[in-house]
Amino acid sequence: MSEENSIIEQSLTALLEDKSFLPDLKAQTREQAFKSLVAILSTPNHIHKSFLRVALEDGTIVRIPSFRVQHNDTLGPYKGGIRFHESVNEGEVANLARLMTLKNALHELPFGGGKGGVIIDPREYSVKELNLICKKYVQYFNDILGPDKDIPAPDAGTGEREMDWMMAEYKNIHPGMPYRGSFTGKSIINGGSLGRKEATGKGVYFAFKYLLHDFMNNNEKWLKNQDNLFAKTALSKKDKKLNIAVQGFGNLGAVAAREAFKSNELQINVVAVSDRNVMLYNSDGLDIPALVKYAEKNQGDLPRTDEALAQHEIKAVIKERDELLELDVDMLIMAALENQIHEDNMEKIKAEIIVEGANAPITEKADEYLSDKGVLVIPDILANAGGVIVSYLEWIQGRETQFYKEEEIYKLLFDKMQNTMDTILPQFFGDPFPLRQNCYIHSVMKLSTVLFRQGKLY
Repeated sequence: MSEENSIIEQSLTALLEDKSFLPDLKAQTREQAFKSLVAILSTPNHIHKSFLRVALEDGTIVRIPSFRVQHNDTLGPYKGGIRFHESVNEGEVANLARLMTLKNALHELPFGGGKGGVIIDPREYSVKELNLICKKYVQYFNDILGPDKDIPAPDAGTGEREMDWMMAEYKNIHPGMPYRGSFTGKSIINGGSLGRKEATGKGVYFAFKYLLHDFMNNNEKWLKNQDNLFAKTALSKKDKKLNIAVQGFGNLGAVAAREAFKSNELQINVVAVSDRNVMLYNSDGLDIPALVKYAEKNQGDLPRTDEALAQHEIKAVIKERDELLELDVDMLIMAALENQIHEDNMEKIKAEIIVEGANAPITEKADEYLSDKGVLVIPDILANAGGVIVSYLEWIQGRETQFYKEEEIYKLLFDKMQNTMDTILPQFFGDPFPLRQNCYIHSVMKLSTVLFRQGKLY
């Protein structure tokens, strides 16, 4: 059983004993309905896969494995990114689609969950070849995509360029039909939303800033009375300077690091960042704006030599990439890929707060171990929803052809995340479940209620 399936079943088990939840379901009928919910929410509606036939510039024909998994559309059309990465596989895409279903339910978005993937390293293909791969993806999965069916967005290895190409191909295939909402994460000139590129990173910063500053300042007396390991962890960091390490310096990690660096609400030192090549460390704090500027000019890579650091007047020590997770810091921001903290390294983790910017960066066993120690994990389902929230706003703007200003986008984003956190945090600090479990219970409760009212449990 996958980790998401396991936690879905745990959530439903907890809800089964709560007689105030779906009170119309009683005795044997209740147990049957909950078994149905486990089956419905643990399995995808559809798994689509194909081998894209692509002609490379050297004349070679290749067949590239690709996927689109549509997990659940109870709350609306499927929604989720398309990942271009050599590690993509069917199981990973299915798990990420399931996570999107739960994330959209948690944040009250009118979408179901979907996810796509293409097994390539995009760095190994020319621009022309990537353009053809994008077109082929839309052609092969054309029947299942659309503004009211399934709405892809960027993910690892893709961005606004790829979404522009895909939307253009969708438009070519469907002349005269609405097309702006077929893909989100597009460039501004092609109907994208202001703020979409930075939305996930800003949302990650907002999540831990709101918990450690806004929520705690308004609830400090109440929190001190909670017999809760996580409340004690949060209170121990209140009004203290936080040393933070950021794993991953792509669009998500760089934005989150920059927001933390310039924070007015929290005292923060970003002492370490890493990418696919190196880790940079400075106990006095790194110059994040300088590193962001460097990465923008160097295909997203951080400086890899002392000469490059000196040339750009950046003070840092170059270390092995994987050492970052074991640093003695207050907080880790996970902004790379899945399964980064696992059985082999979980006992070496010293951070007391972990923020999941990436999807599923902590395995189930590691998550249980860290939670038992009182490590406060702000899970992906809560922390990294900025992208899909602004994708929702982009989808609305495309349908109405009315566009918000950037400051309006961020206000709507933060209001949406605040509403979710104001719902989840009091319950989290008041009961024994970790924050991830609280979020899953809330999502499962929303989905179960809608499925029941739609008559889909009979």
